[in-house]
Amino acid sequence: MNLVTWIVIVGAVVAFLLLKRLSLVTTATAREWLNKGALVIDVRSEGEFQERHLPGAINIPLGRLGDEIARRAPDKEQAILLHCLSGTRSGMAKARLKQMGYRNVFNLGSYGRAAGILGSPNG
Repeated sequence: MNLVTWIVIVGAVVAFLLLKRLSLVTTATAREWLNKGALVIDVRSEGEFQERHLPGAINIPLGRLGDEIARRAPDKEQAILLHCLSGTRSGMAKARLKQMGYRNVFNLGSYGRAAGILGSPNG
């Protein structure tokens, strides 16, 4: 590969990472919603959730989100804080829930970031 190709690849990766970071809820906003009763949803697989999970989080794997969310959060005004392993699946879940009409949906990002925001000793 030539230098121009490398510059384009690096630029794309940097842009992706910046956009991903900008889509995350701030710590202060997340804690504010938690204090108001936000639901914390872990969209990782059942196996990942069983291996370890944050206290108080419920597991709705991304692939089942459309089928299960109405049972867990019937009120589309319910605040929902999403997380996964890296923040990618929770970003996809946020977009899906917004399309479904949920108004207060936020991406906590990665498991580690979510643990820090929630104050988990495992974070």
